[in-house]
Amino acid sequence: MPNIEMEEFDMKHYVTSRWIGAIALALAVAPVLAAQGGSRSIVTIASTVPSNGDVNPYGVAVVPASIGNLVQGHILVSNFNNSANLQGTGTTIVDIAPNGDTSLFAWIDASTLPGQCPGGVGLTTALVVLRAGWVIVGSLPTTDGMSDTAQAGCLIVLNNAGAVVETISNNLINGPWDMTALDMGATADLFVTNVLNGTVAANGSLVDEGTVVRVNLAFPSTVKPVVVSMTTIGSGFPERTDPAALVIGPTGVGLASDGTLYVADSLDNRIAAIAGAASATSTAGIGVTVFQGPHLNDPLGLTINPGNGDILTVNGNNGLLVETTAGGAQAATKLLDESGTPPGNGALFGLAPAPQGLYFVDDATNTLNLLTNIPR
Repeated sequence: MPNIEMEEFDMKHYVTSRWIGAIALALAVAPVLAAQGGSRSIVTIASTVPSNGDVNPYGVAVVPASIGNLVQGHILVSNFNNSANLQGTGTTIVDIAPNGDTSLFAWIDASTLPGQCPGGVGLTTALVVLRAGWVIVGSLPTTDGMSDTAQAGCLIVLNNAGAVVETISNNLINGPWDMTALDMGATADLFVTNVLNGTVAANGSLVDEGTVVRVNLAFPSTVKPVVVSMTTIGSGFPERTDPAALVIGPTGVGLASDGTLYVADSLDNRIAAIAGAASATSTAGIGVTVFQGPHLNDPLGLTINPGNGDILTVNGNNGLLVETTAGGAQAATKLLDESGTPPGNGALFGLAPAPQGLYFVDDATNTLNLLTNIPR
């Protein structure tokens, strides 16, 4: 992914002497997005609203390989709300080509699920597409769009034709909110954030029970994946229900090339790191703080820039994309959405690297967009 130009800010008021070495190294070896030049461009690729009227796009995943109905380079988007705009009731995954052509990849009927999924279907940001052709999406369902009816949900596994083949449901999967994957071809590790551990019962009060769970999958046949093991590798993250956002807790996750899993700790305006996430046998608690503070304002979606290893997050409260180096230096910001009150509030969620820049969904406009550079 090429470097994306964003607006640089002065860090001198926010850092202490212990950050100086890390910042100098980051500026030397990991190009800051703001320093690359070129004109900024945000291009709307397509509407994410399918024929049934589902809205509130959350999950974004780029198809890694062509197989069945999956086309390499296409983007899948999951919808969280139904046509009445009730949260936790969306049932569709939309397929969008880079040129804007759209089709329906899946319309999931809760009554025909082949396994348990407490509460039914409400598709979240937890969306991955694996090279073997499996599509896995999280469900955090409600009956009326309100947090007091939210239930644990499950992970829903679809084949390359968009048909549901199984659900993954147990006491560790409780409100799967976001997800990333380590795709090894014949096996895969899923890293899932969960936000419903004690939240509904707390009725809006803060509870420190959010988790990150690793799900190890194997693909012994073309019928369906097999769950080999499940391990809680992160715990104690703050979470609560919210009248506007339904629930807030640990959200975006991104796996770096060195095996570190980065987590968007939304309520603490923090990026956490869990080292050795693929091999951990126990919880790392809330992980190690990479950065906390200025410009992080309810960080939700998170991904890793494959070009320089920087952490890219989008804020739920102010429409900002924020770039943070792995060393803990905040490098740049870019305003992606300024609608709403305050500007950008509630607009951003899922994002994924693109060959030309960065894909992101905008909940305010129900669109998939591309942030890119236009060469000078």
